Amino acid sequence: MSEREFIPVRIAVLTVSDTRKEENDKSGNTLVDRLKGAGHILADRKILPDERAQIADQLKAWCADDSVDVVLSTGGTGLTGRDVTVEAHRDVYEKEIDAFGTVFTHVSMAKIGTSAVQSRATGGVAQGTYLFALPGSPGACKDAWDEILVKQLDYRHKPCNFVEIMPRLDEHQRRK
Repeated sequence: MSEREFIPVRIAVLTVSDTRKEENDKSGNTLVDRLKGAGHILADRKILPDERAQIADQLKAWCADDSVDVVLSTGGTGLTGRDVTVEAHRDVYEKEIDAFGTVFTHVSMAKIGTSAVQSRATGGVAQGTYLFALPGSPGACKDAWDEILVKQLDYRHKPCNFVEIMPRLDEHQRRK
């Protein structure tokens, strides 16, 4: 039996913040460094304010773009009034990956205890594209990547991973 070969995926990174610029975007930089370090391709990168419609429009644009397989957003997943990233993601999702938030909470509990309850990290699928909304802290981005996404976005990971089912994500849209 031969080992599977690594398949790089094309990942867009969106930082949601009213104050961040590329030079001080620690969470976005953390995600970019990690995805490139794992052998994946940075497809695009943007910073947008905490505005639900703008976030959803960018997610939809990336979902319609054949050069983007995965979108990682960071920021806007908390409980304050300006935290609207989760709602924007859910405006776009065709299917939510419910267990992503559960597993992220489990990972976070080991690091920050009951404070993990304040995160609304989420994942979903739209137009054959994976979408993940991560908290805005570099530590949370490291945890999500190192404990979940690096494995699930690696075709070699067994018993199963997101990459191996990628070709079937939009099968319901194909003509029969």
